[in-house]
Amino acid sequence: MMRIALKKIGCSNEETIIIGDRMDTDIIAGIESEIDTLLVLSGISTLKTAEKFAYRPSYILEGVSELVQ
Repeated sequence: MMRIALKKIGCSNEETIIIGDRMDTDIIAGIESEIDTLLVLSGISTLKTAEKFAYRPSYILEGVSELVQ
């Protein structure tokens, strides 16, 4: 699904990042699509819950506001 969406908008995996707050949906979708991932801790997942998964996001931030600082 992600690859089809990227193709439709003319982007590649290398210039895309998936930002999400859930390890079990957002982050795994990015990993399976070979897209960098950014977990934000302002939603569902915490550092403690993220550590329980066998996979890791590319990046972790407290919230999306850190992207513009």
